[in-house]
Amino acid sequence: MQTTDTQPRSAAMEFLSFQLGGQEYGLEFRKVQELRVLKSLERFAADGDIIGGVVVSRGVIMPIVDMRAATGVRPATPDPLTDVIILQLSSCVMGMVVDGVTDVVTLHSDQISPIAGADGEDEVDYLIGLGEADGRRLILVDIDKLMSIKRRVAEGAQQAA
Repeated sequence: MQTTDTQPRSAAMEFLSFQLGGQEYGLEFRKVQELRVLKSLERFAADGDIIGGVVVSRGVIMPIVDMRAATGVRPATPDPLTDVIILQLSSCVMGMVVDGVTDVVTLHSDQISPIAGADGEDEVDYLIGLGEADGRRLILVDIDKLMSIKRRVAEGAQQAA
């Protein structure tokens, strides 16, 4: 008689992995509406530092955030691997420019560990943890919290005044 391990594994979560500034990140796949190549989007507003303008995708007008500029590495022109992740956030639909999307990774809670020094700090509450699978390490982000940082900073400044 053969015995099998019947201990249930933790619930699985899917993350879309992407490259940004030489690092690999992951965000919850359920937040992803679609993936587009940057050049395929119709842009009709001027560039800013991080807000890369406003684009139209499938008839929806949305802001586009260039995460390459947020990390300090923004190439002058996009290359063929430059992707836009169209996100359905709790507050809006928006695009996020990254160096490239790699794949979808399934992680269980036992494959996610906290990031050292990030626990309990409001400035980095958008970090879920560090995911490890098949020799890869992904910095996992809560995309709703990450995209609301500027709004929270502005609200805090207004309350202090």
